[in-house]
Amino acid sequence: MSLTTSTVYINESNYFLEVYLDPFNRRIRIDDYRGNTNLVLEKAEELVRKHQAEKLIMKARIEDTLPLYERGLQPEAVVDRYFLGSDAHFFSKFYTVERKKNDHWITEDGMIHSIYQLDKATDKPYPPKEYELKKVNEDCAEELAGLYRQIFQIYPTPLHDPEYVKKTMTEGTIYYVFLHQGNIVSAASAEVNSFYKNAELTDCATLKEHRKYGLMKIILRELEGELKRQGIYCSYSIARSLSFGMNAVLFQLGYKYRGRLMNNCFIYDKLENMNMWVKNLANC
Repeated sequence: MSLTTSTVYINESNYFLEVYLDPFNRRIRIDDYRGNTNLVLEKAEELVRKHQAEKLIMKARIEDTLPLYERGLQPEAVVDRYFLGSDAHFFSKFYTVERKKNDHWITEDGMIHSIYQLDKATDKPYPPKEYELKKVNEDCAEELAGLYRQIFQIYPTPLHDPEYVKKTMTEGTIYYVFLHQGNIVSAASAEVNSFYKNAELTDCATLKEHRKYGLMKIILRELEGELKRQGIYCSYSIARSLSFGMNAVLFQLGYKYRGRLMNNCFIYDKLENMNMWVKNLANC
């Protein structure tokens, strides 16, 4: 089976479906839909069987959630104002016992509690002048891929491949980096949904020896500014639930915790839970 991800669009007489096929993470995600919700769910589960997926994820509108409960899906997270100002409710269903098991849930609950006790006003001074903040284009795809290879043994998307990085840029993803002595040492991106006017802040990575300067917080603020200039106010980020640092950065930037996606994707070195964080940029 190919591990290449793809988006497919299914148009039938009673419904429309936008499906993200993700064999690497053994999941299928319904990113958009219209029409008869029961038929949408039937088709989604048919795709799960066809592709032998272990997890189905659906970004649902609140008025459509009751049929999801009836088919065994359960709520995991919410993104406020995702659909042009209307909330997206992330529902999931698991298809193997192993995919539903988790040993870290209580630990991760405790981490969220600890993060909410943090002082938000703990900005570090701007990093030394050797660090240069820059928006990058396709010319930097090779070096970006190299950074992600250094930090993540495995990653839920093929960011280790410079051609994939270039593809994301042509599709509207914005990348900002910090350079040190001409080399990229920290990077993050905003994956923009121009139709629904939302963006996911993602692909956050900083080399270990450069983490003491708060580079990521500065990059994310810069990306937020870029989104606001494009009229995009729904900003969200999905962070590894075991990463105290990344979750703390999002909290201190004013993001609100909105749930946890269990055994969601292969990242860092294993299958991990992911925390959802959301911010309304119109309020800042």
